[in-house]
Amino acid sequence: MPRLDQIQIRDPFVLREGDSYYLFGSTDQDIWRSPGVGFDVYRAQPDGQFTCFDGPFPAFRPPADFWSRTNFWAPEVYRHGGAYYMFATFKPVDGRRGTAVLRSDAPTGPFLPASDGPVTPRDWECLDGTLYLDPEEQPWMIFCHEWQQVGDGQVCAMPLADDLSQAAGEPELLFRASEAAWSAPLQGRAPGSYVTDGPFVVQPGPGRLMILWSSFGEAGNYCIGVATSASGTLAGPWEQSPCPLYEADGGHGMVFTTAEGRRYLAIHTPNRTPDERPIFVGLTVTADGLATTGEVIV
Repeated sequence: MPRLDQIQIRDPFVLREGDSYYLFGSTDQDIWRSPGVGFDVYRAQPDGQFTCFDGPFPAFRPPADFWSRTNFWAPEVYRHGGAYYMFATFKPVDGRRGTAVLRSDAPTGPFLPASDGPVTPRDWECLDGTLYLDPEEQPWMIFCHEWQQVGDGQVCAMPLADDLSQAAGEPELLFRASEAAWSAPLQGRAPGSYVTDGPFVVQPGPGRLMILWSSFGEAGNYCIGVATSASGTLAGPWEQSPCPLYEADGGHGMVFTTAEGRRYLAIHTPNRTPDERPIFVGLTVTADGLATTGEVIV
């Protein structure tokens, strides 16, 4: 039964089902260079403190004819329409990296492909798709159009079919990385190279819509920022927080709420392999947005 500090994971994502908590993430030991193995899931012990987890359990293993062999990244799992859907990033054998959709009847899997390859545009370099349901229950994928292709990384939104298996419209630009004062260009890269990573939608109250996203600060540290929609809708305009929500070399955050109503920001830190570990940072909602509380579960 490993503790959080014993789990090597990037891009942590927590799904709560009643009193159970399932921890997903990029769990291959070297997600950058090694062939993709799959995604594992851990289940928290029911002590409410996240001190120990059961697992790992194999949530996804690629079938023999799977279209990707590398870059198995950032799985997120949602209950939708009576099933569980995993949004995850893969690099096709032939083609550009993008987010695909997998489906299972149980939160622990096994997850099987539900989309025909990436759902994101086939000629775009994309990653880190996340699910958003608008007030009309229309599903959207919020994702990153990568800096490697566009220079100034973008966060975009694209409507999905009801079964989440394909796009139902064209992608729309929400904002660019350079719009945040705290986001700095990548050191040692072409001028104007700004990263966008790990978008996640937060709705802290009626008419309030925010997106967490990650990039790098002036010191080269991995950070999480917050973009807030002035209209409370995807149409924006999107206003960037002047300072990061978290800047201690941790990122790719998401927010989950416990059965007792406590909010936590789940991130990985430090941002280097093989030392990355998940931590849960206490989070509170303020009139101005989001703030960390100082509580950290490691």
